[in-house]
Amino acid sequence: MKTFVVGISGVTNGRKTTLAKNLKKHLPSCSIISQDDFFKPESEIEIDTNGFLQYDVLEALNMEKMMSTISRWIESPRRLLVSTDSGSAEDISILIIEGFLLFNYKPLDTLWNRSYFLTIPYEECKRRRSTRAYEPPDTPGYFDGHVWPMYLRLRQEVEKSQRTGIFLDELFSPQRVQRCSPAHKRVSSSSPVTITLFRTGLSTK
Repeated sequence: MKTFVVGISGVTNGRKTTLAKNLKKHLPSCSIISQDDFFKPESEIEIDTNGFLQYDVLEALNMEKMMSTISRWIESPRRLLVSTDSGSAEDISILIIEGFLLFNYKPLDTLWNRSYFLTIPYEECKRRRSTRAYEPPDTPGYFDGHVWPMYLRLRQEVEKSQRTGIFLDELFSPQRVQRCSPAHKRVSSSSPVTITLFRTGLSTK
């Protein structure tokens, strides 16, 4: 039986979880693992010189526990029958892993069959962030002083790497498309092409 692992990463409030759940509707037998489920307790989160809790770094996550969860899935995956080009059916297990720091953690690099990075502009990201309740809550200046700068730094790391992936701009318009690494493509996640990309990516060849 084959396994197929999809990584969905990107900006905070980029609707990574929403995209993963929508894909699961089309692939009801697949599984989802969310990186947000592996945050360490607040007491273990470092605080910078500005008093901001450092949640947007790998050190804030129990990545060893996350890797163990992924390993358990790989050892005992759920099955899904997928039609091949020849018309026959083939057993394949699909795992969607979503989180904001997936492509900045090298031990995950060998897992991806497809990888997608969601982006939205600063203004939209800040607006969405302000509508959500966090525990602990965002303190004044937290978005501009920690969240957005960390996203820009981590995104730069991804773009400079040679990892192959597709950038999904949920608010896509030709005027906002910026040049990125040749290893990456950019499309809109708000259009039907997103589902098409994932379905195309599930080729068992």
